[in-house]
Amino acid sequence: MLNIYLVLMTTIHSAMLGATIISKEERDKMVEFLFVKPVSSYKVVSSKLLAALVNSIMLAIITGISSYYLVKYSEGEFIGTIILQAMMGMFILQLLFLVIGSALAAVCKNSKLAVSLSTGILLVAYIVSIAIDLNEKLAFMKYLTPFKYFEAKNIMFSEGFDIIFLLLSFVLIMLFSPVTYIL
Repeated sequence: MLNIYLVLMTTIHSAMLGATIISKEERDKMVEFLFVKPVSSYKVVSSKLLAALVNSIMLAIITGISSYYLVKYSEGEFIGTIILQAMMGMFILQLLFLVIGSALAAVCKNSKLAVSLSTGILLVAYIVSIAIDLNEKLAFMKYLTPFKYFEAKNIMFSEGFDIIFLLLSFVLIMLFSPVTYIL
């Protein structure tokens, strides 16, 4: 029941992290300093994204361990594998919003705009997921919102991940990642 709040919290963190870790160089005028150093922009961006990835991994691990120890038994039944799968789904969503945020930061040189856009996209995706829950006729829109890809209720009752959503997440991550490097 609380999984959506954990997912929402960690995806907001990842979207904002992705947007700020790239765009703050422009904001703080560090980009001029970095360009005179004998380090390629590819290496700078890679280092920043790696730091963001480590940050996201640590948040996912801490969230996963906390969730596991708080709710590993439900009515006497061990549900540790379900919790692990839910946390894996949450981590994939973290990666997705991290690369969306970093791609938006690369497109928009204004750091405030990049953060606003990335959290705005996240908010719209979340609202669409709520609308789908409220109205069955909107079920066809589940492919448009990542919050429907790895819902805890689906993981619990369908024995794992839907391969379509895994592939869609992978494709989106692979599409947004190069944008950060190219732009």
